[in-house]
Amino acid sequence: MPRLILASASPRRSQLLEQIGYTPDEIAPADIDETPAPGEEPRPLAERLAVQKCEAIRDRFPGDVILTADTVVAVGRRLLDKAETRGYAEECLRLMSGRSHRVYTGMCVAGPGPEMRKRVVEARVKVRRLTDEHIKAYLDTGEWEGKAGGYGIQGAFAAHIIQIIGSYTAIVGLPLYEAENCLASALGKRA
Repeated sequence: MPRLILASASPRRSQLLEQIGYTPDEIAPADIDETPAPGEEPRPLAERLAVQKCEAIRDRFPGDVILTADTVVAVGRRLLDKAETRGYAEECLRLMSGRSHRVYTGMCVAGPGPEMRKRVVEARVKVRRLTDEHIKAYLDTGEWEGKAGGYGIQGAFAAHIIQIIGSYTAIVGLPLYEAENCLASALGKRA
């Protein structure tokens, strides 16, 4: 039976997989350049990054099933990167304040043969108008670190979400409905 390889360092993705009964046999993050191409739109970017991550490690795991994912956040036409500094996280939060933004999670499941199953799941998130106090309090949690758009919806920031349209788990980092269907197909199980 093929092993399940999760090509992500995200503990959230591993936890989400376990919620639907899949425990990765190995975690092997793929190291790729995630820089968007000039003018690249968020949906194709999310798919391209998921596929590139898969291609980057596929040769190391012949005969196994590999799952990769990448989450992209966009406000209007502006892509929001993973927040690595408090200042950038604050900039993202101010940009999202009182507005809706879109979250795209691209996912790729490859193997055990040559087939690649690709999906991009979009969700829309509406954030209440954030005061300076809201922003400071959230930044003080540190939950923003390394998160696309500077927030994690599964933590303290949930108190600022007015509405979600689409997949909650895609916003967290892995759309479970699509993951279950792709993994069941790849592993020869019923979905």
